[in-house]
Amino acid sequence: MSAHRTRRPWLLPVVACAAAAATAVPVAASATDAPRAASPTSATAAGAWDGTYYEDALGKTGTALKAALHTTISEQTVLSYSQVWDALKTTDEDPADSDNVLLLYSGRSQAKNTNGGGADDWNREHVWAKSHGDFGTSKGPGTDIHHLRPTDVSVNSARGNLDFDEGGSPVAEASDCYRDSDSFEPRDAVKGDVARMILYMTVRYEGGDGHADLEANDQVDNGSSPFMGRLSVLRQWNLQDPPDAFEQTRNDRIFAIQGNRNPFIDHPEWVEDIWG
Repeated sequence: MSAHRTRRPWLLPVVACAAAAATAVPVAASATDAPRAASPTSATAAGAWDGTYYEDALGKTGTALKAALHTTISEQTVLSYSQVWDALKTTDEDPADSDNVLLLYSGRSQAKNTNGGGADDWNREHVWAKSHGDFGTSKGPGTDIHHLRPTDVSVNSARGNLDFDEGGSPVAEASDCYRDSDSFEPRDAVKGDVARMILYMTVRYEGGDGHADLEANDQVDNGSSPFMGRLSVLRQWNLQDPPDAFEQTRNDRIFAIQGNRNPFIDHPEWVEDIWG
């Protein structure tokens, strides 16, 4: 188990997060192929997708909500692993510099054309570690850009396949992140992003389409089992760090490329409706 640092005093308790629900959906990013209706504008209130995309999920909780969302988000365009490079250059573009992407763990803005395997390059991080379920880089969970993010090569290596939890020592080149022998703690600004990506994967991949049945659990050191933890901490992070404009825009851009959405970005309160 992780050797925890003192929990921050502003970390919220795990309670129903209705207050986190009111997030605006930004303007859709430009894309060559939008599989469904165009995204609502930033002036549209949260819930703009409810009458269409999420209509089958409304009014449900628990396993019924999880099942309805699984059916909805399973309709998607499946990318190849090579296509992920170009997709991330769009989804994670730095709003302040269109030639750059923002790296998930370090927060560094880096030139799009420096992707690769060198020590200071950026590469494709599987936030749900690909060894947890042994899906590798195969089409499906291995290429789903909802959980693939640009990261510094060295920081990606430091994270490895660790579960998510709090505690440890600062990570070189990402000193706001921490790691120990069985877990990795991302910087505060993306804790909620990480939680919502992991919980998206839990709902999207249920084992019925030839892929592993991925599940979030309340453990660390899950090894190659198709589990990622720690669920109680991920729930805290979802409350602590609600979706911001970058995460919302990223969700819209993925919808334009891949044809499905992360429901926990549009409705973060659904985390507690399912796992609370």
